[in-house]
Amino acid sequence: MPPEPDSGFDAAALVAGLRTFFRSGTTADIGWRRRQLEQLRSMLSENEARFLDALAQDLHKAPQEGYMTEISGLYEDIAHTLKYLKKWVRPRRVPTPLIAQPAKSYTLPEPLGVVLIIGAWNYPLQLLLSPLVPAIAAGNCAVLKPSELAPATSRLVAELLPRYLDGDAFICVEGAVPETTALLEQRWDHIFYTGGGQVGRIVMAAAAKHLTPVTLELGGKSPCIVADDANIALAARRIAWGKFLNAGQTCIAPDYLLCSKTTADRLLPEIEKSVRAMFGDDPRKSPDYGRIVNSRHAHRLASYLSDGEVVFGGQVDADARYVAPTLLRNVGVESAVMQEEIFGPVLPVVELNDISEAEAFVNEREKPLALYVFTQSDATADHLLARCSSGNACVNDCVMFMANSALPFGGVGASGMGAYHGEHGFRTFSHFKAVMKRRNIFDLSIRYAPFSAWKFKLLRLLR
Repeated sequence: MPPEPDSGFDAAALVAGLRTFFRSGTTADIGWRRRQLEQLRSMLSENEARFLDALAQDLHKAPQEGYMTEISGLYEDIAHTLKYLKKWVRPRRVPTPLIAQPAKSYTLPEPLGVVLIIGAWNYPLQLLLSPLVPAIAAGNCAVLKPSELAPATSRLVAELLPRYLDGDAFICVEGAVPETTALLEQRWDHIFYTGGGQVGRIVMAAAAKHLTPVTLELGGKSPCIVADDANIALAARRIAWGKFLNAGQTCIAPDYLLCSKTTADRLLPEIEKSVRAMFGDDPRKSPDYGRIVNSRHAHRLASYLSDGEVVFGGQVDADARYVAPTLLRNVGVESAVMQEEIFGPVLPVVELNDISEAEAFVNEREKPLALYVFTQSDATADHLLARCSSGNACVNDCVMFMANSALPFGGVGASGMGAYHGEHGFRTFSHFKAVMKRRNIFDLSIRYAPFSAWKFKLLRLLR
């Protein structure tokens, strides 16, 4: 059950306190930012076992999966940021036109102020703390709102954060809808939300009242195109891993397959073989296979099974939050499983005649968060990358672009707006102020009245 609302919670006072601290100038100090990042790393390393246990409680994540998908990426984000922070905070020179000489022009990165970060339940640690890394690096204060649907992780972050980070700058607020609603009513300098599109619209509407910029990391139906020339055995293994990781509850998981009937006949048995290799003949008994976050979502996933022919899997125990890795064939494109984001271990297959049909199929729908292409032809891959818009893309693998902190992560269209990771996250949480410094000499008269023909002529020459 979600925690009971705190009757003493005063969102306005909380934000006011953070804003007062921000105005003190403490967060502007690069040394302070580095210490906060180092402390965040210490929080993770010194409590790694506790975090892995919390993830197991919330989502039945195996320790290696929890480390691989939640903790190791945070270590990489922090290390990458500490390595490049000195470079990122420097003013960036730009050319100055002749008419403004003598002068120098540059952009100066400055922190936005007080930001709100709303995490998601499917990766309740990584999706909460990963945006915090660039928020700290840019010099902001932040409120973190973890998901109440992952209560063990939420409680642990709330317990540990004030022990390691500056409590005047960073606060974790637990709770459910009442607390989130109260937070969204406040004026923020940026709101960073990860989750579904329905709540994303609520967040954006609340932000609009204060003209607050937002980053929305949403989801969508990420297509996986498998060309006839793909390495089928390797593609099957990587698709099975990317789809059934975290029991399919991954915003960038392959949502559906697009391939020819001939390729489907070869691919689907290999996917089943890969699932058995990872989780055994009965994934329910595997310590490495996750669970659905709650029984309501398990029932929702079970409803998709009637939208096609179950090739393998299909077992559901909603009370135990178990849904088996499942492949569906002969699905209707208008069925619910092809209209809604699945967010679970059900993988429908749509059979098409050729790659040109796959291109059209993707482009007729909302822009996805991720696009996956399996082919041994660079020309095929490059054509699809150029012709199909998506937030992120990967050729001959799934999900792995997330391992590179130098790449931006973000959606496009209905799959989100804005991006983060590495310098892209630093830019998200910074304002790049345009600055020109002029000298007190050579004050050209051509910009001042009274105007004349010779001034106009000279102005044209200096443009």
